[in-house]
Amino acid sequence: MLSQLREMIWADWIWFPEGHGWDDLKDHDGKVFPKTQDLWATIPIAIGFLVLRRIFEQTVALPMASLLGVKDKQRLCAAPNPTLEAHFCSTSKHPTQSSVENLSKQTGCSVRQVQRWFRRRRNQDRPSKLKKFQEACWRFTFYLVAFFAGLAVLVDKPWFYDVKLIWENFPQMPLLPSQYWYYVIELGFYFSLLFSVASDVKRKDFKEQIIHHIATISLISFSWLVNYIRAGTLIMLVHDASDYLMESAKMFNYAGWKRTCNFIFTAFAAAFIITRLIILPFWIIHTTAVYPLSLYRPFLGFYFFNGLMVVLQILHVFWAALILRMVVKFLPGNQDIVEDERSDKEETESDDEDESHMHKEKSKNGHVQNGHTVLNNNHSKMD
Repeated sequence: MLSQLREMIWADWIWFPEGHGWDDLKDHDGKVFPKTQDLWATIPIAIGFLVLRRIFEQTVALPMASLLGVKDKQRLCAAPNPTLEAHFCSTSKHPTQSSVENLSKQTGCSVRQVQRWFRRRRNQDRPSKLKKFQEACWRFTFYLVAFFAGLAVLVDKPWFYDVKLIWENFPQMPLLPSQYWYYVIELGFYFSLLFSVASDVKRKDFKEQIIHHIATISLISFSWLVNYIRAGTLIMLVHDASDYLMESAKMFNYAGWKRTCNFIFTAFAAAFIITRLIILPFWIIHTTAVYPLSLYRPFLGFYFFNGLMVVLQILHVFWAALILRMVVKFLPGNQDIVEDERSDKEETESDDEDESHMHKEKSKNGHVQNGHTVLNNNHSKMD
């Protein structure tokens, strides 16, 4: 039964165009083709990346952070309080106003003191600036090396200049050693990102990042299995082309180098838009989704591959919106430093006073008066 199920899943008509199949990927006449078992090599590579990352962060990123002047802000720790700690751990890290008032009665603290305790307690759990710098430094190093390595692999290939050639002699395109290593190293790195996601700095787009990693791993793995190698290498190169700029902008942001950060981030925004919103959809995705229809009849593997590409493109549009929001922040008249929209900002003591003042105004007037008629009307409707 399992054998029959396997034959159904891996049937030629599912993964290949009519007239082609898995027999086309058997080695012959000195030509080597990608094999399923090759992907197992990515697991030890991923583990190796996790080990190398710890060493890199301590021996390279840490001294570099000191050299650039990255300093952690001294945080005020929340005083030990079993009642508040129990609510923080088991109920909510952001208690409602009624919960704050109840906790105030239980602990004998004022409402403002309870609010301040929760704010300090939340800040304790937030990752330090130094940790963020170390992570960004590691990713910057990999993406930079991967981009130029990928460029070296592809620059002498004809399909680098004429994208339609990714389908030439498909699927009987022999695997080159440089393509093999480019693939397994990239896939191993993305596996390492997925393995470490629980311990990495958690950002607001955490779910989107998980979807991105899974879609990328699925895309790379699938393109390997059915020998979409040429398209796969181009897609990986396009992604690496802007990522190292973003990570370097973060590094200078954490170091407080405002002008350098803004300059690099501007370059990143331009590179991201050109590669992810122009080159990828209008050249590569067009060549994988539209051009093949003039060569082959559609098949399930065709839809699966391009479905993953669409998922990635939707995420690119989502991140492009965040990037443009950050770019607006350092235009003339606005803030002069880029902040990662995906990161939680550290809460300050002054926020307690603002929050307390808002609650007082709300209890006095029924809703918060913000000086804007339309917004006040909206608040009234929601109340």
